[in-house]
Amino acid sequence: MNDPLEVVDTHTAGEPTRVIVNGVPDLGSGSMHARLAEMRAHADWVRTALIHEPRGSDWMVGATLQPPLDPGSVAGVIFFNNCGYLGMCGHGLIGVVVALHHRGQIGFGVHKFETPVGDVFATLHADRSVSITNVESYRFHHCLKLTVPGVGQIVGDVAYGGNWFFLTASDKLSPQCLPELKTRCLRIRHALQQQQIFGANRAEIDHIELFGPPSHRDVADARNFVLCPGGEYDRSPCGTGTSAKLACLAADGALAPGQAWRQQSIIGSVFKASYQAASTGVLPTITANAFVTAETKVLLDPHDPYHFGIPQG
Repeated sequence: MNDPLEVVDTHTAGEPTRVIVNGVPDLGSGSMHARLAEMRAHADWVRTALIHEPRGSDWMVGATLQPPLDPGSVAGVIFFNNCGYLGMCGHGLIGVVVALHHRGQIGFGVHKFETPVGDVFATLHADRSVSITNVESYRFHHCLKLTVPGVGQIVGDVAYGGNWFFLTASDKLSPQCLPELKTRCLRIRHALQQQQIFGANRAEIDHIELFGPPSHRDVADARNFVLCPGGEYDRSPCGTGTSAKLACLAADGALAPGQAWRQQSIIGSVFKASYQAASTGVLPTITANAFVTAETKVLLDPHDPYHFGIPQG
């Protein structure tokens, strides 16, 4: 039997993160971007074993901890999901912080982490909530008209928040509309691909974010539904999606630096957010709670035909 992987499972506002704390193969000593490429090329079995069935699920996100380049950083982090790898993951980083605190590896205060898209900072507060300061986020396209088969013409923004998003308004944001929302987002993403609409440097726009009014105005300022690259929706308000939304609000002059914004998810959970102005966009700060749900030793029995997960596609 192969050596086990040790993981700590958490959820942030309803969205799970499976944090690998021991057992990851050596991915080299390069940047986190280079180590992501190494993991994709030579150790993708870690991702499939943890995220695919029968051990995982399509809506789960994983996080691999890595030795940092900067001795002042706590760790490097590589995030992954059911279909591949993520540049950044807001809810995931909050889960990482809480998992490390649970294991006694970090205390309260500010901690630096290295990701494939840049350094981020996380503050673990005395009440155990976590605030992350994300990478610089910005709007790339404004009021982009998109013809979507089965939907019609819609208007939206393309923005970056650590991942690439297409954001457009919707008036049917409720849990009762989940199948319809998912279908709408899949059609939007397909239309973006077919019409060759990209982010900067021809980056794929792989997250679709619908936004509208909150369930109650005293609870939040807006609500969203975020479809992730693997076809599942984010149970949380999405940290990188909230960052992209803040970039759009700032570009519109609809939210001032330091002004509070409460982003509600499709299940009703809320992230508190604000931003500071940056050179070409904004530096978002997202605050939320995460909770440890399990500590697990993952066994990989080579006699099990699905020990690396059930293949997809």
